Amino acid sequence: MIHYKTDEQLRLIRKAGRIVAACHKEIAARIKPGVSTLEINRFADAYMRRYGARPAQIGYKGYPYATCASVCDAVCHGFPTAVPLKEGQIVTIDMVAELDGWMADSAWTYAVGRVSPEIQKLMKLTKQALYRGIAQAVDGKRLGDIGFAVQQIADREGYSVVEEFIGHGIGRRMHEDPQVLHRGKPGTGKWLRKGMVITIEPIFVMGGPHVNIGSDGWTVRTVDGSWGAQFEHTVAVMDGEPIILTR
Repeated sequence: MIHYKTDEQLRLIRKAGRIVAACHKEIAARIKPGVSTLEINRFADAYMRRYGARPAQIGYKGYPYATCASVCDAVCHGFPTAVPLKEGQIVTIDMVAELDGWMADSAWTYAVGRVSPEIQKLMKLTKQALYRGIAQAVDGKRLGDIGFAVQQIADREGYSVVEEFIGHGIGRRMHEDPQVLHRGKPGTGKWLRKGMVITIEPIFVMGGPHVNIGSDGWTVRTVDGSWGAQFEHTVAVMDGEPIILTR
């Protein structure tokens, strides 16, 4: 069942989203060689709590951390660790803040020091695909329009889309209807209507699309070891231009 949010509920989600966005800005300044993702996790946990929010990922289906921290070929749901990050790596930090009962979700891939031109391009085009998808999140469009906008960039550039992990509705619960796929056909899928709040969160990888889940039960890695990037915003569907609630 899709829950359509009122203007007041959108305001509350946006408040949570501002905490997530501000935390990501602080993390961007802290990602560097020698820093561990466990340190980043501790910072994000403390930051969200300092501003009155609850790190909503802690305890979700038993997940033990405030963030997911996925390095290089780990494309999502990675556990933060004490292993120092190295020059040239990339790391995706994903977090959900709950404030006054409402949630906002955003993931961002960061370069650790200087990365290769190929990785820079991967990050740039994955982010571009996110915003192309967001542009379709308006009343009267359909979910397939979002997926098609994303996949066009991947197909053109020779990247694979990790299809098992998708966007979703969000509000009082972390995962609500509808499911938001990052592949699709224009004019297909559920109608987008004003008041829907969804995440769009494409994962592009440089090799094949196949992934598996590690022994921790969470960390998702590419089967062929290729690196992946992910960018995610929480977005409100509107009559005209969509509103990014985690900008």
